[in-house]
Amino acid sequence: MIDVDRLVVLHDPGCPLCRRFASWLAGQPFLVPLDLVPAGSETARRMFPTLDHAATLRDITVVGSDGSVWTNEHAWVMCLWATRAHRGLAERLARPQWLPLARGAAYSAAGLRHLLHSAPVRERGDYPEPCAGSCAPLAQG
Repeated sequence: MIDVDRLVVLHDPGCPLCRRFASWLAGQPFLVPLDLVPAGSETARRMFPTLDHAATLRDITVVGSDGSVWTNEHAWVMCLWATRAHRGLAERLARPQWLPLARGAAYSAAGLRHLLHSAPVRERGDYPEPCAGSCAPLAQG
């Protein structure tokens, strides 16, 4: 049984998909209140000084009032669990036989997130991701 009375969702405000999800989540009626905090922000670092903040920018992270930390598919399930309308779905997705479905949705969202990320090419360099020179440069112009 989960014994938390509040959740903090660390999300990447530079990601269009993450912003849309955060906006949708903020509009839901909650059974457990949650706070949306930009991942890697000073607020996040102050609230959770021991958390790997670089990792929170890569993967959605949820922190419970009891100190529990959920990432990836578990974080998505916890976001649903906090809502009135989707608690039942979250409880089903948390079961071992359904967790692969939640994992697939989380990985799909992560893939879309990578494609939709708003960081300009000049901030990422000439390559689509860090690759130590072993991948093809992005088309310029």
